[in-house]
Amino acid sequence: MRFVFYTHSVVSDWNHGNAHFQRGIMRELIARGHHAFALEPADGWSRSNLLVEKGPFAVERFRKDFPELIPVTYDASFDHEAWIADADVVVVHEWTDPDLVARIGRAKLNGGNFTLLFHDTHHRAVSATQWISALNLEHYDGVLLFGEALRESYLRAGWGKRAFTWHEAADDRLFKPFPDVDPFLDLVWVGNWGDDERSAEIQEFLVEPARELDLSGTVHGVRYPARARAALADAGLKYQGWLANADVPKAFAQHRVTVHIPRRPYREQLAGIPTIRMFEALACGIPLISAPWPDVEGLFRPGQDFLFARDGAEMRQHLCDVLHDAGFAQALAAAGLETILARHTCRHRVDELFDILAACGNRAAVDSTTAKEAAA
Repeated sequence: MRFVFYTHSVVSDWNHGNAHFQRGIMRELIARGHHAFALEPADGWSRSNLLVEKGPFAVERFRKDFPELIPVTYDASFDHEAWIADADVVVVHEWTDPDLVARIGRAKLNGGNFTLLFHDTHHRAVSATQWISALNLEHYDGVLLFGEALRESYLRAGWGKRAFTWHEAADDRLFKPFPDVDPFLDLVWVGNWGDDERSAEIQEFLVEPARELDLSGTVHGVRYPARARAALADAGLKYQGWLANADVPKAFAQHRVTVHIPRRPYREQLAGIPTIRMFEALACGIPLISAPWPDVEGLFRPGQDFLFARDGAEMRQHLCDVLHDAGFAQALAAAGLETILARHTCRHRVDELFDILAACGNRAAVDSTTAKEAAA
């Protein structure tokens, strides 16, 4: 089958975590013998910022790390209709320009034989409803949402014909343990500043515990203001800026524990949706301690796969427990990895995608699903 994914960027993951999952899904499809192409705007903000900060080397890194992926850039003169005419499936991410979202829908209406899906992995449906409500999804076959709470929001608003929950997951071809690497630092956090959506939480669950426990550690991410970088330095944490996602597994392997700090809109308005960083960290077999978020969908086994810290004091205690009890840390890491491999890899999500495509009437997906069931 031929898949076309409209992305904000597949080349750049600079302040753009959505690229992680899209890359993993396309890699899994290609590994199964399908064709997958990523279309992205030539002037997208993530790619543009990455080039300003790191130069052409960053694009070369992408080609080296993900040689099987085929990115295609488009501008105002690009012939989208010709590009998607022979596709079996077109998936349009919510970062796509609204006019282009509508244009692709019209291509579907005017004889397109592909299954057309809209993919939302952001909180704008609840925090900036005018953005989503202005989109024309009339001719889309379905909408993919990265959590049940978001799916319910779409259903209540009447956005799209069908709405499917499709959580993000880890690309376990990339995110995996490195048992031969001995950790030599205490704490690592990989996450962007977040437009003040979690600035207080970063202070409470990362900076203050690290300072009070005198931990060694590293922080990776972008858009940290001067005051945040100063706070990290005061806590003894080394700020190292952007880290290519392909380098994250080794960064985890060099540290003994990581933390998860969700953005406030997810914690308060979209229950049950962790960031993809949590899936990726657990896939790497590192103990994880999370700031509060409601796991209403039962994605994990809290207390077994990872630890919840209700406040800064509990975060400090959990960090002490993990860092001073090697057996406990090992058991926690093993359980988290077990859950990822059992439920939350891109292989699982591609299986789910084929079920969704079959539900939307895609004949090739129906045949593929039937053949898989017969083989089982």
